[in-house]
Amino acid sequence: MKKIILRISIIIFLTIMLSVLYLSTVGIETSKLNNQIGKVVNNLNEDLEIDLKKIKILLDPISFKINAKTIGTKIKNRGKVIEIETVRTEISIKSFIKNEFSLSNLQLSTKSLELKNFISFLRTIKDSPQLYLLEKSVKKGYLIADIKIEFDKKGKIQKNFEINGFIKNTKLNLLRKYTIEKLNFTFDINNQSYKISNSNLLFNKIPLNSKTILIKKINQDYSIAGDVENESLDFKNDSIDFIVKKIFPKINIKVLNLNSKNIFSFKINKNFNFNDLKILSEIKLNNLIFNNNLKLDNIFPDIKEEISFLKNKITINYDKEKLSVKGEGDILFQNEKDKISYSIDKQKEKYNFKSSLSINKNPLIVELLNYEKKDDSQALFRVNGNYSTNEKMLIKSISFTENKNQIKLKNLLLDKNFNVQKFEKVQLNFYDKDELKNQFDIINKKNNYFFTGTNLNANKLIESLIDSRNDKKLSFFDNNFDINLKLENVFLDTKNKVRNLKGKLNIKDNEIFNADLSALFSQNRNLKFTINSNQEGKVTTLFLGNAEPIVKRYKFIKGFEGGTLDYFSLKKNNINKSTLRIYDFKLKELPLLTKLLTLASLQGIADILSGEGIRFKEFEMNFENENNLMTINEIYAIGPAISVLMEGYIEKNKIISLRGTLVPATTLNKVIGSIPFLGNILVGSKSGEGVFGVSFKIKGPPKNPETTVNPIKTLTPRFVTRTLEKIKKN
Repeated sequence: MKKIILRISIIIFLTIMLSVLYLSTVGIETSKLNNQIGKVVNNLNEDLEIDLKKIKILLDPISFKINAKTIGTKIKNRGKVIEIETVRTEISIKSFIKNEFSLSNLQLSTKSLELKNFISFLRTIKDSPQLYLLEKSVKKGYLIADIKIEFDKKGKIQKNFEINGFIKNTKLNLLRKYTIEKLNFTFDINNQSYKISNSNLLFNKIPLNSKTILIKKINQDYSIAGDVENESLDFKNDSIDFIVKKIFPKINIKVLNLNSKNIFSFKINKNFNFNDLKILSEIKLNNLIFNNNLKLDNIFPDIKEEISFLKNKITINYDKEKLSVKGEGDILFQNEKDKISYSIDKQKEKYNFKSSLSINKNPLIVELLNYEKKDDSQALFRVNGNYSTNEKMLIKSISFTENKNQIKLKNLLLDKNFNVQKFEKVQLNFYDKDELKNQFDIINKKNNYFFTGTNLNANKLIESLIDSRNDKKLSFFDNNFDINLKLENVFLDTKNKVRNLKGKLNIKDNEIFNADLSALFSQNRNLKFTINSNQEGKVTTLFLGNAEPIVKRYKFIKGFEGGTLDYFSLKKNNINKSTLRIYDFKLKELPLLTKLLTLASLQGIADILSGEGIRFKEFEMNFENENNLMTINEIYAIGPAISVLMEGYIEKNKIISLRGTLVPATTLNKVIGSIPFLGNILVGSKSGEGVFGVSFKIKGPPKNPETTVNPIKTLTPRFVTRTLEKIKKN
């Protein structure tokens, strides 16, 4: 009996074990669960229909559950269909046996779905403007997803659902301005967060990659954080325009290549309003080339048409309204690379900036100061300041150093048009190209500037004033001010200087309105310069006890010696009426006069001019200037050897038109009844024969005028009158 019971027990046990093994490995198919799954889907939306095949169930003896699975399912709604690869669920063995079971969970794995069709299907369940715009934006792409849902006892979805999968080869057009192509990423979604991993895409043809983007729901808002990076990104023209043109519309960028790593976070609400934006970027700017619109060839003589930033490391930190940009690297805008560093800190509407430029093998020239950097020396330029949007810019400090040469500026205030409003102090201590030391300060005291120092080389300053094409006023001062000068030594050139230059300049509307300056040459000869402005016009006077430092600068005069200069000018309605007189001077070379003398066969005088020189007792010029036109009413020069009377006009860089009379001193002496004493020495062996002098015309472009000469028998009454006036005066 016992053996029979034992055998029966063993058979039952084996049967159960084999059944469990069969149900656990092979399973059975049933349609018993179809209605339950259909009801769950219908509870989600009453229009949803699910087309289920027979469900295969497998026993899980360890957890006392039954795993149910079906393949090739379709979900339909209003004519839209999506295909499900598998549907899975778990049911307790006890509820299944009692036929009282209900689904507690559901797992769905989709087939590869066209993204546009999937969005269209979602809209049939619950439409929204966001889904409508997304459907219109998506042009192509595919989606595969696994969905895990748990239900409560009433069949409602609990909040611990999970959705994961990936999107592949997606293209979107956003607002007709932005295009996203080749979008690929994996995603993990639950009730509280959305995680996007290993994404890559082309944004307006710009390749971007991201390891992680995390989206969390906080109340009614969403918090988004993640990273974006790229490697050796070479921007094309349209990509450059998209990135740069809106920020820097006037910069024409030719090449842009960079690597970047970016960490970002922000919040967005249901109305798509952004706030709490934070960005941390590390950028390796491999190459940036853009057109050079800066007119700086007078400072950097080898400046190129393009500027390049090379191997710049840049860090950008943006936190709400605070922005910090720091960078350093190479800059190429002349023949050799230089070093540059820069930083910008922005808080609300205020910007603080610092920058330094190290110039090594490249040239640097400041013509106005007659300064030139040595080829083998290093020059360092630093600037530090701040500005506010649509307000003034304060440059707290500017410094320039090269060996022992130093230039410093403190608290320079500029308006929004970069006009100078004021500055606190300028200090200059340097040796110029003439190896002359310049050491002076300009200090602001209640909008009065005090220009004081021991040495100033004004050589280039005088040259620039003489070579100026017109009388344009300066345009970079924003207000009126006074300059008080007190300088011990001022060099007019490398050989001539004045001592104790002192006086005052009044600047009004960017012009010298009034001036009164005085100084001393050697042997106590004076320099006096005045400007007086009133309703009648602007009167300028200049007296030089030594005219040589000024007159010898004119290219058509060479070998000028001695002389005193007296200048008077009245400016009214943009017309200058001027008189220039020079007394007791000698000329060694005057190409124009030499040519006239040679053409007139006055070879003796021409030989003297090119040898020891010809002395003049007085030179007087009356002329008018209006823009680039100089009208010469009269030039008269008288001397022991020769006298000249001339008139005409000169249009700057266009044409010279002069005519006049040239007479040797022998003829002049005959006119006034004196006995000739120069004879053959002055006029040579070919002179005389009853000829009083010559008339001449000079006309043509400045570099190649034509000269014609005609002998004259009778001097004009005007020439005789002017000669007698001068002789009587003397």
